[in-house]
Amino acid sequence: MRRLLLIVLLAVGCAAGLGAQEAEKKEQAEPSMALRWVNFAILVPLLGYVLYETLPRLFVGMTLPEVFRARDEEIRRGITEAQALKRDAEQRAAAVDARLRTLGSEIEKSRAESKVEMQQEGERIRQETARQIARMEAQAQQEIESAGKVARRDLKVYAAKLALDLAEQRVRARLDANSENALVNAFLQDLQRQPGKEARG
Repeated sequence: MRRLLLIVLLAVGCAAGLGAQEAEKKEQAEPSMALRWVNFAILVPLLGYVLYETLPRLFVGMTLPEVFRARDEEIRRGITEAQALKRDAEQRAAAVDARLRTLGSEIEKSRAESKVEMQQEGERIRQETARQIARMEAQAQQEIESAGKVARRDLKVYAAKLALDLAEQRVRARLDANSENALVNAFLQDLQRQPGKEARG
């Protein structure tokens, strides 16, 4: 509202000034040059002051000194932020340089650690392989022993069967009906004698 009032006053002042000049022109055919300079000297600073106070507020919302102060503050903030960014970038660059300087030693350290780990892993694999081989050998030995026991037992059974078959064949070949009766009678006599021995004992 205040801006609008100033603009209206400015327009009225300009119109009054122009109207006064028109009236003077009619009264005098040619106004003096001094009067024009006085009129100019009054109107231009007044117009400048009004424009200085109102135009920035119309477009920016503040006066020119406020605009300059705000711009100054913005530039200072920008400079401060730029300095902070520069310091941060320098710190990062220093960290990268330090890291690059120690990179060779880190690579050597990693290689040494990898070599040690590979040797340890190789040793672990060798030990595990030796355990597996020993376990497989023990298992194979047990299977061989077990197969040998089974084979010996089967061989004994087969030999006993053969011996019985051979003995049966020999006994049958030698045994006739008279011999068989004599054997049965001898066996029965042995049985009869034994209860007498048990009674004495």
